[in-house]
Amino acid sequence: MAAATAACMAGSDPQKIWQLPDTTGLKHEVVMVGGRSAFDNAIRLAGAKLIIVEKPDETARAITGNTAMIYTTDLGDKLAREVAIAKEHNVPVLLDDAAAIPPIENIKLYAEMKIDLYTFSGGKGLRGPQCSGVLLGRKELIEAALRNSAPFEGAVCRPMKVGKEEVIGCLTAVETWLKIDSKKLYSEWNTRVERIAKLVETGSGVKTEIYVPGEGNRYPTLKVSWDQQAWGFSIGDCVKKLREGDPVIEVLGADNPSLVSAVREGVPKPDKKEIKEQNHIELVSMTIQPGEEMIVGQRLRAILGSARKGNPA
Repeated sequence: MAAATAACMAGSDPQKIWQLPDTTGLKHEVVMVGGRSAFDNAIRLAGAKLIIVEKPDETARAITGNTAMIYTTDLGDKLAREVAIAKEHNVPVLLDDAAAIPPIENIKLYAEMKIDLYTFSGGKGLRGPQCSGVLLGRKELIEAALRNSAPFEGAVCRPMKVGKEEVIGCLTAVETWLKIDSKKLYSEWNTRVERIAKLVETGSGVKTEIYVPGEGNRYPTLKVSWDQQAWGFSIGDCVKKLREGDPVIEVLGADNPSLVSAVREGVPKPDKKEIKEQNHIELVSMTIQPGEEMIVGQRLRAILGSARKGNPA
């Protein structure tokens, strides 16, 4: 995101690259469609000023002579509309679809849509190195992004080095996905969460549901729920017990320890009641290695079994 922003502001001009993050005399505004996010600091680090719009239809009115880039996480019809507006005004678009893989087809889809720049996480579903990412798009903008990044000394993004080991690891992940049998992999992932569901469902009062998220992280995910009030055992209690065991088991619970608390600046914070009343935990199939589903299922069954009897394990 930072490299893409720098590319749209400074291009490949050595003087402008050296000038960043000072944007004096440069196009430096980035229209943020949908409002601020926890990740917009990557854009601000390059020196850009955020111009916030809440709805895609407001995008055109936000574009000025200082607009360097439009940033969006929208997909489908909204994305198509934003891309059309950007092309009308000759402003590049950066699509941040970090969790878009799988399906791997998205790596070509956005090129076919002629999106100027688009980026994926190297971790998540791509399953490459966690400290890597993929930036694709128009040749001249990619070349400019490279010029504003490591190994070029004096570039604003040089401190964000990705080692050659991570580069090759990320490339290998992309190449592997392009060759892999996705149906077979999804079947294996689904089988793992099905096994966990069968194990925990042997205890009465436990409900399970397997679904695939539609907006990102698109792999079979298991929801597990129970009557927290009747059992006197909350989602937070279960997450804590899973973390205390050996091996440690992490699930998607109510907490997000990586979120800086001030991120929700200007956005109503969820109150404690909302967090407390989350009604399920989630287990992500993609992160479960062969055989681990039995460990997870048996541990979760034991914890919930003890909780149901009024004696949390």
